Amino acid sequence: MTTILRLEIIKNEVTFGEIATVISEAGGDMIAIDVIKEGPQVTVRDISVNVNSKENQERIIQAVHDLPGVNVRHVSDRTFLLHLGGKIEVTSKNSIDNREELSHVYTPEVARICMAIEENPTLAYNLTIKKNAVAVITNATAVLGLGKIKPEAAMPVMEGKSMLFKQFANVDAYPICLDSNDTEEIIQIIKALSPTFGGINLEDIASPQCFEIEERLKKEIDIPVFHDDQHGTAIVALAGLLNALKVTNRELKACKIVVCGIGAAGIAITKMLLAAGAEHVVGVDRFGALSRDEHYENKMWTWYARNTNPHLEKGPLSSVINDADVFIGVSAPDVLKVEDVKKMANEPIVFALANPNPEISPEVAKPYVKVMATGRSDYPNQVNNVLCFPGMFRGVLDCRASDINEEMKLAAAKAIASTIGEDELNEDYIIPGVFNEQIVPKIREAVIQAGYESGVAKK
Repeated sequence: MTTILRLEIIKNEVTFGEIATVISEAGGDMIAIDVIKEGPQVTVRDISVNVNSKENQERIIQAVHDLPGVNVRHVSDRTFLLHLGGKIEVTSKNSIDNREELSHVYTPEVARICMAIEENPTLAYNLTIKKNAVAVITNATAVLGLGKIKPEAAMPVMEGKSMLFKQFANVDAYPICLDSNDTEEIIQIIKALSPTFGGINLEDIASPQCFEIEERLKKEIDIPVFHDDQHGTAIVALAGLLNALKVTNRELKACKIVVCGIGAAGIAITKMLLAAGAEHVVGVDRFGALSRDEHYENKMWTWYARNTNPHLEKGPLSSVINDADVFIGVSAPDVLKVEDVKKMANEPIVFALANPNPEISPEVAKPYVKVMATGRSDYPNQVNNVLCFPGMFRGVLDCRASDINEEMKLAAAKAIASTIGEDELNEDYIIPGVFNEQIVPKIREAVIQAGYESGVAKK
């Protein structure tokens, strides 16, 4: 990464050569120098330095700071510069250059538009931003790999998600970070906001709160609600698995599948597997395998236990992994050991999706695994939600769906899988790249068709 050091340099106390030497000895590669202010005694310069890690960056900063005659006024990098002032903006479709144009977009003519929508609220889809608007809403309780952080601190993530909506599917998305952990309050806020939007993308809301919020909203508002951490992950994981099964000549219903980590993503993945025809799924959390003959305070775990683990297997991951065809992890780093993989069926499929560090390192697993996927971009077969949500919302907005149901999710998974042809499919290419231009159109078409067939499409 590139770090930019803004240095105030006292000329008679230090030479620029000394600064360059210190940077080089600390492991930095100086690539640019920009003069910000020049004076007879003092100069201010921005020094751009390539560094290979956060630790390397800190070492360079400290080394330069320790030089006499150098004041480190500011440190930034390309990532911070990219976020200056936020990453998105609102622009007008039309300019206002005279009084007549002003009267059409605002007073007095806008009143005619208001009254038309008052008489027929569905006209909002034609006469306002609603037809192409999605709210990206979080309360910042489960952000990326960061966990619970302040709502303000979650804004860069929500802005980034909004950029992806626009770039990949031309959907206008609006980041909204709520300062509330109260389930009822969050539900009421989103309900109050819903007239503005054509869809709601819930994001980074902790389990089990996310289940109730989504379930209630799906019942109480008439626009689609989608918790991407659950369903986006599940859809892309199923897409990858469908192709992995082809590579290994397996049938889904005949596979033993172990899902590790029974939170929001793990439960959603399991629901997708069952909807697709899986019959032998075993869920494992840190307390061991979930089984219907046990009692759980978590009502989602109770549902899970009743619908999985047909042979009532017990014990930790190392026990239930025996003879498993597929491992899907959405849990924690390094919970899957080589010894566990060796207990799996021949040519096993391993989806180690914990981020940033997977349940087992691909380098460690490679000799024993036929097909491997992770959540990381620096390995083949990345399970990335951006493969799903732009096309999903493009489809539901275009058919004006009132809901995103299981039929639409399953259709989206099959559409993603279908972007890889039989002649291309191999163990290192079961999931398409995020910039594959076929993905959004294929998902859109499949989702619209499923929306019509299941009766939720209103247009």
